Parts: sequence; C-alpha cells; structure tokens
Amino acid sequence: MLYSLTFLVEKLSLLSNFKLFEFKWTDGKRKEAGCTERTTYSHTVAPLSLHRGDLLEVPRTLFTHFGIYLGDNNVAHLIPDIMPVLTNDKMIIKKVITNKRLIMGCLYKCATVRVDTLDDFVYGSNILVNHMDRKCKAQQPFPNEEVAERAEQLVGAIPYSLLWNNCEHFVTYCRYGSAKSQQTEMFCECLKSIIRDQRSVFLSVLLGIIYIICFGLAPSTTLPTILIPFTLWMAG
Repeated sequence: MLYSLTFLVEKLSLLSNFKLFEFKWTDGKRKEAGCTERTTYSHTVAPLSLHRGDLLEVPRTLFTHFGIYLGDNNVAHLIPDIMPVLTNDKMIIKKVITNKRLIMGCLYKCATVRVDTLDDFVYGSNILVNHMDRKCKAQQPFPNEEVAERAEQLVGAIPYSLLWNNCEHFVTYCRYGSAKSQQTEMFCECLKSIIRDQRSVFLSVLLGIIYIICFGLAPSTTLPTILIPFTLWMAG
C-alpha cells in the first residue's frame, strides 16, 4: 500500500510541477538559443506596448492560454464553446464565455476563434509576448501583419480537440504556418512515463481487487481487473 501511495504522490507532484504544462527553460538553454530575456507585461499595460500580430501567452492555474494580438486592444484566441452549436445569435455568442460553456464545448468538441478585449483575454494574469519565438527557433515567424490576418481569417466556429486542435495549435498555425502544441507533447510524454512505470501495473491490480471486493465477482469487474494491468504491462 505504501508503495502505491508513493507512486501516486510522485505522479501528482510531476503534474503540479508541469503547471499543465507551462514551459520551463534553464538559463543555459536560453544562452544556447541566443535568446534575450522574455518580455513580460502586466495586464494593465497600455495596448501601445503591444504590436499587431504579437503572440500572447497567459499562464493559467493548470495550463497556458494563447492568443494573437490584433491591435486596438483586441485579441483573437481559440476557446472551447458550446454556444455556436446552440444558436446563431452573434450577440449571445459574443458574451464572455462562462466555465459551463467552456466545459460543454470541450465535451462536445466544439470551439470558437473569437475576438475579445485584452483585459477579458488576460483575466488578471501577466502576459508573455512572443516568448514562443525563442522555443520555435527552427521556424521563422511570419511578418506580424500576416500573422494577424491569418488569425482574423479563422474567426468563427471550429472543431476542438484538447490534444490536437487547441489554442496553442491556433497561434502556432497563425505565426509559423504549422499547428503544434508543446503542451500536448509534454502531456503525452508524462502519460508515457506513467505507462512505462511498472508500479502502474501493481496499482491497477490493487484497484481491481478492491473493485471486485466492493462490487462482487462479475464480468464487469473481473475483465477490467485483468485487461487493464495486462495492457499496461505490454505497453510498458
């Protein structure tokens, strides 16, 4: 039991350190890439400090949100939203997205590329400006005006996928021409490390046994107890 608890604490600590999944570069890597210090603005900064076509990153509690600055205090960003499925009323869709709308959009796999004010986009956080340029040094960004125009062309409803079509895919497509997400890559690496850890097999067997004890011996309890550890064992 102690072995399993240690495993759980280790993985939860790993996830919390990711801040799902904020990128952490050491000073050495920045020097190797020939990078200067990243530009960070407070959310109260005047729009004149930003340029049309800038790529904005806003750290959230569990992830980093991305957008493209369009000028005039406006930001284009991709966000899950169920409302475009339910109505064509632009005034309703334009309202600030609530958590309920966002969660329903994730479940229904529907999103919208929308234009919000800088304050609504930032929501009290700090902004990293064009920080990704230093992480995607192999890809040269388009001119800022072209970046903004690409973002404006995509405004509207769009399919959503947490792993394959999220806000980071949107901004990397607009700025570099290739939709990628380092947050997705880091999540997949984390998932692989959990699968490869043989303690996952032990933990799944233990949970399966507890499940059988609580709900009785039946195909619905026995099969998962056998198949899940076997799958983890083979995948690891």
